Amino acid sequence: MTELSRWGRSTLDLLEMLRELEGRRVSVIALSGMTFDLASAAGRMMATVLAGIAEFERDLLRERVRSGLAAAKARGKTLGRQPGQRPKSDRLAPKVLALVAQGRSYRLIGRELGLSKNTVAEIVKRHRYVDEVNG
Repeated sequence: MTELSRWGRSTLDLLEMLRELEGRRVSVIALSGMTFDLASAAGRMMATVLAGIAEFERDLLRERVRSGLAAAKARGKTLGRQPGQRPKSDRLAPKVLALVAQGRSYRLIGRELGLSKNTVAEIVKRHRYVDEVNG
């Protein structure tokens, strides 16, 4: 792990972990080259400040993302993959159906074509549904 801020879910979580390590007499050295002694008051304060700033940055990013998503929705933008968009499985459907007709297992077909077993099953299911509808 290269960043202290990625260690815990929150400042309190990180500090609790650092205290536990300190109690077990384990030293923590940052790969960035920054050194601070967690056994001293100044070192603990530095860890607290850095963890607090990192948590603040994560919260700001989360707020910006939520705000952006809300603004996009307000503009009428549809978010996420649209229903019916299956470019890879639609492109490979003829190959999948041909291999199923040869009696190959869904798992082997998926491995060969780079699809999951469930995607292969969905392609077959869609094909059967289309056949039933078209009579």
